Amino acid sequence: MTDAGTPFERPSPAAALERAFEVVRRERMHGMPMLNRALAVEAVGFRPWREHWLGILITPWFMNVVLMPRVSAAWQAIGERETRHHVFPGGVFEFIGAREATLGDYQACSLFSPMFEFADQREARATALAALDALFDPASREAAPIRAQEPAAEAPPPVEARPTLSKRDFLFGGTPRVDRGP
Repeated sequence: MTDAGTPFERPSPAAALERAFEVVRRERMHGMPMLNRALAVEAVGFRPWREHWLGILITPWFMNVVLMPRVSAAWQAIGERETRHHVFPGGVFEFIGAREATLGDYQACSLFSPMFEFADQREARATALAALDALFDPASREAAPIRAQEPAAEAPPPVEARPTLSKRDFLFGGTPRVDRGP
């Protein structure tokens, strides 16, 4: 048991994420054209969420919401590149399974890639913090617009309309588009 009374609770992964992705930046991403050289690796806003750690990882090549285990017994790993949807007050978001040797399994939801629209680290950090605020703000979740019924003779077969909100619209207050499915 930890001091908080939760069995097998792990400490915040923020520092470990920064160390691991700094090594990735130096060794695997060195010289790659998609790097924004004005940016650094930084873990922003990590906090407990349910039995997990949640925060945003900024790198010179991406910005992701990252979910990592906090209570080991509650973590359900998914395979690399497999997806899982998580429900937040701000909406439902798709996370992809990933693994880094020094970190273990984690899940990531991409916000930006590449990162050329950010002039500096301050701007990237401010965007990351705004994204975290929006993730937990129920006002960020919007309903799909209601359309008038078309005459039955002209209407195509009914297809379930699902509101989808792009990550960019989510961050900057846009309205969802309606995904009509396949």
